[in-house]
Amino acid sequence: MKTHILICDDSLVARKQMASTLPADWPVQLHFAEDGKQALAFLQHYGADVLFLDLNMPELDGYGVLNEIKKQGLSVITVVVSGDIQPEAQHKVRALGAIGFINKPIVKSELAQLLTEYGLYRPHGAAPVSHNLPAPANQELDDAVTLFEYLQEMANIAMGQASNLLAQLLQVFIHQPIPKVALIARSELNMAISAIEGNTDYAAVCQGFVGAGVSGEALLLFTDTNSEQMAKLLHYEDETCSAPRSKCYSTCRTFCSALLLKV
Repeated sequence: MKTHILICDDSLVARKQMASTLPADWPVQLHFAEDGKQALAFLQHYGADVLFLDLNMPELDGYGVLNEIKKQGLSVITVVVSGDIQPEAQHKVRALGAIGFINKPIVKSELAQLLTEYGLYRPHGAAPVSHNLPAPANQELDDAVTLFEYLQEMANIAMGQASNLLAQLLQVFIHQPIPKVALIARSELNMAISAIEGNTDYAAVCQGFVGAGVSGEALLLFTDTNSEQMAKLLHYEDETCSAPRSKCYSTCRTFCSALLLKV
């Protein structure tokens, strides 16, 4: 008997990775959704045994999907798979009914362990079976992934790690936006850098990076902020920031440089 699985993620890269990390000897039938609205429509019309759900998506995010599943009483076991790894995000999805939380990028052994713990999968050492996929799912897995799609998913995971570090340092919950990757003209970059000069409400931190087969320069821009606001966020005892402006910015830049190196 096959387990019907719905994979919901706005990233083609993530959908393909999720499908490829499922245990090879688990007989399943795969279905895909590109956002929360598609996922809900599928669950309402066809149903599924297991839903692997992303959090940050257009149209309807993962929190919204979990709310609707609970509200409508839809019968599906939900596992959240997200780059947003903040502890509060994990608490929120469990409170909304998700049985588990898997960090991106997915570790195959961790996924198999979670599925085994909840009795969804039982490893039996049998020879791998080919997943019996409907035509749309076959097409989904055959679709080519563009460079920008790879970069966007990479940015999503890096942003999730950065949000987690900021959340722990600042003791807040970071509402993570959906990253957008696009080419930027040299003139646009020059304009952004020029805007920093002489503007007390605009700050930037630049850090080079090399690793994981990728190298480049990360530029982090802060807009609509100033040294007093940054001092408050960084939990200075004196929130009016009696320290010199240069010290506040120096602390902020040091922290942000470490943050960029971390992710």
